[in-house]
Amino acid sequence: QVQLVESGGGLVQAGGSLRLSCADSGRTFSRYVMGWFRQAPGKEREFVAAISWSASLTYYTDSVKGRFAISRDNAKNTVYLQMNNMKPEDTAVYYCAATTRWGVWQNDRYESWGQGTQVTVSS
Repeated sequence: QVQLVESGGGLVQAGGSLRLSCADSGRTFSRYVMGWFRQAPGKEREFVAAISWSASLTYYTDSVKGRFAISRDNAKNTVYLQMNNMKPEDTAVYYCAATTRWGVWQNDRYESWGQGTQVTVSS
């Protein structure tokens, strides 16, 4: 099983960039599809992006397409979320998560979760 720890959150102005990292301390990272989710205050947690085991496939929710990029480095047991041209509506707690299946974007299909990192975009 993976044990996930996110980092890289913070405060950024609209139009700015942040890169989130999520590191796994286990030994099975490459066996998992990795996803990023976010939860804004008063809203449900929503899917943001996912990347397949070998990084050959990626998938994004429509609101971040063209602005966010997910990547992974299996040698470092780390998945990244590069966020560019950020908007105030990107403000949320961002979580990374792991699943063994590709093509699932629902919260309950992901098995392991990090603790989250706060991202705040000021206007």
